Amino acid sequence: MQEKRLFRILYYLLDKGHATAPELAEKFEVSVRTIYRDVDAISSAGIPIYVTTGRNGGIQFLDHYVLNKSFFSDREKFEIVSGLQSLSAVQYPEIDTVLKKLGAIFQIGLTDWIDVDFSRWGSAAESENRLFRHLKQAILENREITFDYHNSTSDSGRRNVYPYKLVYKDTAWYLYAFCLSRNENRLFRLSRIKNLLLTEVHFERKTGADQYHSVFPMPEEIGTLIELELEFTLDVGYRLFDTLDDTAITKHESGYTVKLTLPENNWLYDFLMSFGDKVTIIRPKSIRQTLQAKHAAARAHHKGE
Repeated sequence: MQEKRLFRILYYLLDKGHATAPELAEKFEVSVRTIYRDVDAISSAGIPIYVTTGRNGGIQFLDHYVLNKSFFSDREKFEIVSGLQSLSAVQYPEIDTVLKKLGAIFQIGLTDWIDVDFSRWGSAAESENRLFRHLKQAILENREITFDYHNSTSDSGRRNVYPYKLVYKDTAWYLYAFCLSRNENRLFRLSRIKNLLLTEVHFERKTGADQYHSVFPMPEEIGTLIELELEFTLDVGYRLFDTLDDTAITKHESGYTVKLTLPENNWLYDFLMSFGDKVTIIRPKSIRQTLQAKHAAARAHHKGE
């Protein structure tokens, strides 16, 4: 327990610069005498924090002090700073200040190695970034949100949800949340969320209830799972690797063979139709027939125009 508190004191001083003993005592719910004993223990470990008296006195690090290399390994220091940089990339509140202090203490140059742009190509970047900021606020503050949602089955309407986390899966962002109208956890594709509002209602997270699993069904688009075997021409290989798992793709001399299991839904047909004559349906026959009917309907539609 004491060891954990010593680390917390160090990070508190790192963030605040200095603190008084009564302030630390209140923060960590111990006596002032215990705080002074902790300061002695930290100093004995070779980390020079010291106490000054007077009006502006307090507990702080020795100026320009760099933590002894034995305190963290080089790899640990690198992982700490890298992890904080990833938070900085998604505009996590006040993380830049902590990053600068850690960089100085660890004597690590801060390489700008990651940047996250939440907007899609050709979209209104500020509008989409605002959506991410509002969702982040709602998730961190456990606030119920309400929004208009447009799903692939045309079952559109207003949704009230408890937001748990953002999930990036299969080239798209989703909100994992508890849907109050359906009384179950759901995935909502962010590009289909419109007119989002944060309510003043706060919810309590139930232990384990907000855990996302990658096998969670596709959002609002669940269909019967079918085994597919497809043939693609060589020139569309890049699209296959953009969308599908590598293990499903086999390259041969004339193109690619793809074998995988997917739900039969609108997404599947839109995906296959987007390849035009670059794809051949080997099996099942029913998918080939449905796809031929959709192509015929599309041609008839354009002829009518």
